[in-house]
Amino acid sequence: MSTEILTRIEDLILPILSGYGLELADLELKGEGRRQILRIFIDRPGGVTLDDCAEVSREVDALFEVEDPIPGAYTLEVSSPGLDRPLKKAGDFARHVGRPVKIKTTALLDPDGRGHLRKTFVGELLGIDADRVRLRQTDKRGGEVTIALGEIAKANLEIDF
Repeated sequence: MSTEILTRIEDLILPILSGYGLELADLELKGEGRRQILRIFIDRPGGVTLDDCAEVSREVDALFEVEDPIPGAYTLEVSSPGLDRPLKKAGDFARHVGRPVKIKTTALLDPDGRGHLRKTFVGELLGIDADRVRLRQTDKRGGEVTIALGEIAKANLEIDF
């Protein structure tokens, strides 16, 4: 999947989402050839409705008929990011302070100096400062860790601890 295609898609859909007071939570283009699926995940404070998804889908579909940013056939899906929404940008982390999160890092880390290298961290999101995410761990030892945004491979809200 080309980052150029995803960048082009994002550039095309952001004005549509902005017009509805929505934000782009995530964007995926999966598959190849006739089995490509474009997934657009939208959100706003208070959540999105089925009508929001339908409206965005209609507008994006009409725009893509003209702009044709994806080579070949594809299926368009527009939905909410769900309760376990991904956290990707600094703003995502800032908006969800106080919520339970699960963070997977790109490499083994020991940010709390326990001598235990690991890639998975679970806890309460405390905030983000200078591109470093602060997390209060919820394991039996607890403690606070900071992890650089660039070290995060994947982060999601957790439904509960």
